[in-house]
Amino acid sequence: MAFASLKRQWRPGLEILIDILLINLGFVLAHWIRYDLQWPLPVVAENYVPLITYVPMAAVLTVLLIISFVLQRVYVHKRGRTWLDEAFALLNGTTTGILFVIVVTYFVPDLSYSRSLLALAALTVLSLLILSRIVENVTLDQLRKRGRGIKNVLIVGAGELGRTVMRSIAAHPELGYRVTGFVDDDPAKGQTDLGRMKALGDIDKLPEVIPSLDIDIVIITLPWMYQRKTLRIVRQCERQKVQAYIVPDLLQITISQMGIEQMGEVPMIGVREETIGQGWRVVKRVLDVVGSLVTLIVGAPLALLVAILIKLDSPGPVIYEQTRLGEGERPFTFFKFRTMRCDADEEKEQLIEQGNADRRLFKLKDDPRRTRVGRILRKFSIDELPQFFNVLRGDMSIVGPRPPLPSEVEFYLEWHRRRLDVPVGITGMWQVSGRSDLSIDEAALLDIWYAENWTFLLDLKIMLKTIPVVLFGRGAY
Repeated sequence: MAFASLKRQWRPGLEILIDILLINLGFVLAHWIRYDLQWPLPVVAENYVPLITYVPMAAVLTVLLIISFVLQRVYVHKRGRTWLDEAFALLNGTTTGILFVIVVTYFVPDLSYSRSLLALAALTVLSLLILSRIVENVTLDQLRKRGRGIKNVLIVGAGELGRTVMRSIAAHPELGYRVTGFVDDDPAKGQTDLGRMKALGDIDKLPEVIPSLDIDIVIITLPWMYQRKTLRIVRQCERQKVQAYIVPDLLQITISQMGIEQMGEVPMIGVREETIGQGWRVVKRVLDVVGSLVTLIVGAPLALLVAILIKLDSPGPVIYEQTRLGEGERPFTFFKFRTMRCDADEEKEQLIEQGNADRRLFKLKDDPRRTRVGRILRKFSIDELPQFFNVLRGDMSIVGPRPPLPSEVEFYLEWHRRRLDVPVGITGMWQVSGRSDLSIDEAALLDIWYAENWTFLLDLKIMLKTIPVVLFGRGAY
């Protein structure tokens, strides 16, 4: 713990030192582009200004940018911040610093500094700083995939509040937390695994569970009336040198469902029932229609080629139709390119029984029913192209929980059904977080988190994350 605290203390200083080097490197690069490459316009020989002349300006700019970055909280504890978040902060800080220097050069006419050089410096410095953040995030991501820097989390309490915490952690893998398991005194909650999150039994087993699973953090999500038990758990964590956090019972109402209102002088917390307001539904629908039209038009040649290959590969229709459930469990006809033999549905029950598979989300990694073309279509999600017709018809959205089969929903637990409180989609949280590698419980946790925390920006982020997932065929089969 002492070493971790020491690392947190020197890390901001190291980051500031690296940024100082990158800012000055960016300035040197800008000078080389302007005076040696003579871009964007040629430089007359007598107008050439040596780099040494710009040293005072580079020093002032460095100080201004570092101050701006500090004010933008660039160097605060970063767990959970993406490179996009940092890019926005760096953009704001760099813009502020550069504009200040440009204004100074206007009011001090004796300064012979090139303003075009300053514009170039803004681009080169910002590019280097953002690139460094991308490298840092990619490196951390690779280390966490290898189990380095991951903090093991144990949840105490597997009720709705506990699942809310699990959803939030599962939706933010960039935080570097992993829910190893949970404990609960209720046999109905504490004895059933939620995917890779293991049910570890009663709360009394906490002293043995913490060392055996190398737990770093214990998050207590018990109802407010269990105050004595909560305090006892906190003391136990202190004795075992484990960080304990308590989540207030009020947070069963998530932040996205809260609104602050005032009645006269009395402030009140209001609860919004709608996950996605009517106004935002219109915006989401416009995005769906435009995105679908563009995709179908651009993808028309590919769709034609796929249709020909399917016909040549195996007998049967090109388009496979199936009844799925959408928002509010409303049934609709679901379209996709056929990737299996025509008798695939008849074989499904036999495969489920042979593999003892989960009827709520049936997926086989090496499904024997797939055709040769179907394997490729599924690998790169090309089979889902016709679903954009479903989006145009209003059955689905581009982003949302995956539409389930009615036979799957029959086996849902009550809390699973909450994933259908919003429009279903072609891609969504669980598709960009593991796809077929996730269990139904993990997929439902992610979908419910999406339903509770929907924003227009979140849809855009999921769309961007879908691109590499599709290109590299991650978790698709």
